[in-house]
Amino acid sequence: MGSSSALRLAILECDTPQPQTRAQFGGYAGVFTALLSSAAKTLSPPQDLSKMVTITAHDVVNDLYCYPALEDVDALLLTGSRHTAFDNDPWILKLVDFTKRALETGRIRVVGICFGHQIVGRAVGAGVGKSDKGWEVAVTEVDLTDKGKEMFGLDKMRIHQMHRDIVQNFPPDAIPLGGNAFCPVQAMYLPGKYITVQGHPEFTNEIISEILFNRHTVGIFTDEVYEDAIKRAPVPHDGVAIGRAFLKFLREG
Repeated sequence: MGSSSALRLAILECDTPQPQTRAQFGGYAGVFTALLSSAAKTLSPPQDLSKMVTITAHDVVNDLYCYPALEDVDALLLTGSRHTAFDNDPWILKLVDFTKRALETGRIRVVGICFGHQIVGRAVGAGVGKSDKGWEVAVTEVDLTDKGKEMFGLDKMRIHQMHRDIVQNFPPDAIPLGGNAFCPVQAMYLPGKYITVQGHPEFTNEIISEILFNRHTVGIFTDEVYEDAIKRAPVPHDGVAIGRAFLKFLREG
């Protein structure tokens, strides 16, 4: 994984985007490619993502045989999902096992987002369950630890949220990066192994608003939750800074 060659990143797509988002980006690999591309342009000096990283997409929900060979990748990114990380559906159990095996190589670096954050937590033995506080949605603030401030280059993190499941405790060997009153385990890190966030740095106002509207329409969100969240959907957030931290982790650990 020398600096002269592009890092091989496999994005494990744990869900399918909503229709408008899918029309614009394809799968979630497209959404994350857009985020990482924007982040690469803010590096000093600015970088072309395609020269830093080669990205492959793997639909792990619908194809149990789509996983890459571990020897063919340098890093994994596990996306968010409408599904529940502590369920025992065959595809979820396979994802947890694959994540464990990737981490056990000591070589492959793992990035986890929302559901992916919870899958990493489950893979390394942390508790995962439903929050008793309900939904955390749209842009919220996360208090960062000293290490979190260093890694993200922020004093406080503002990040889109879309979850009611949580990692219940930091794994024993993890370095806590951030938390808030709703969800104490918002971000965690193990050098050379993984970095995860409970929120969605890849979400934009348009992406989150589509999810909020559709989930409100079918009754998942009450009027109160929806109206509060839709007001915070356009709030500026730190997605690009978080993406920049991911790129640094992928390159340096």
